[in-house]
Amino acid sequence: MNAVPATRVAGAFSSLRFHKGRDRLVELILLLAGLVAVFTTIAIVCVLVYESSFFFRTVSIGEFLTDTMWTPLFADARYGILPLVSGTLTTTMVALLVAIPVGTTIAIYLSEFAPHRLRETVKPILELLGAVPTVVYGYFALLMVTPLLQKLIPGLPGFNMLSAGLVIGLMIVPYVATVGEDAMRAVPRYMREGSYAMGATRLQTALRVVVPGALSGIAAAYILGISRAVGETMIVLMATGNTPVMDWSIFNGFRALSANIAVELPEAPEGGTLFRVLFLAAFLLFCLTFAVNTVAELVRLKLRQKYRYL
Repeated sequence: MNAVPATRVAGAFSSLRFHKGRDRLVELILLLAGLVAVFTTIAIVCVLVYESSFFFRTVSIGEFLTDTMWTPLFADARYGILPLVSGTLTTTMVALLVAIPVGTTIAIYLSEFAPHRLRETVKPILELLGAVPTVVYGYFALLMVTPLLQKLIPGLPGFNMLSAGLVIGLMIVPYVATVGEDAMRAVPRYMREGSYAMGATRLQTALRVVVPGALSGIAAAYILGISRAVGETMIVLMATGNTPVMDWSIFNGFRALSANIAVELPEAPEGGTLFRVLFLAAFLLFCLTFAVNTVAELVRLKLRQKYRYL
């Protein structure tokens, strides 16, 4: 048997060391890229907490959380955050009442009933709707949806929660529909075939097999929609009248947390009380979004564990 030349052995070890070094370098780059998002989130939280911490030197946390008046520019300034929170939550609920049923229905149809050519045509259109600038939706709410609602509901003000909520719901329908449809398409084909073999119809298969099998992905679609609705700025800025009053009626105007920050921060003197409280409002909006995402993620994991046999 011929011996392997020493040069070939050395070359093989050199090549192996090179490939290992390259793999480690790629792993390090990927790790640093992943940590960018973590460090960015931590930096945002630190800035918001630092800037807002000075606010409580002049206003108590109880007054901030329980007062129902937001009048920071008045002589007798009051910084109650409840009117802004109530408007944000009410509009989000209206939007979800539109987006979740409509988006889920579209996702089921595209996944289980639509012909291939129709699905390949409709889905890019939905994705295109998701890319439309929100200022366009704001004009749509103000100039088309509100006048239509005023014909259906006499006496409806020109600025109201209902119009803004409906348009925000329409805006997040593409997110719910496309992500939900992807989750349903990922359900294995054999599950559908087994359901058909037992005599189930296409509708029964879709509702009792495919949807439970894709619940974790559908929940992720809902999480994305909720986060998008809570943080929406331009639509509520244009279509709601920006009235910071404590009112849960969907037929009246309001001001959302995000819109309030966008309106008042550019005019707030740096370092002043209003400047600090707006950072605190931003931190509260961050916490609200984080809480919603955390709860929804826990629900998603619970559903995934419940239907792990699918």
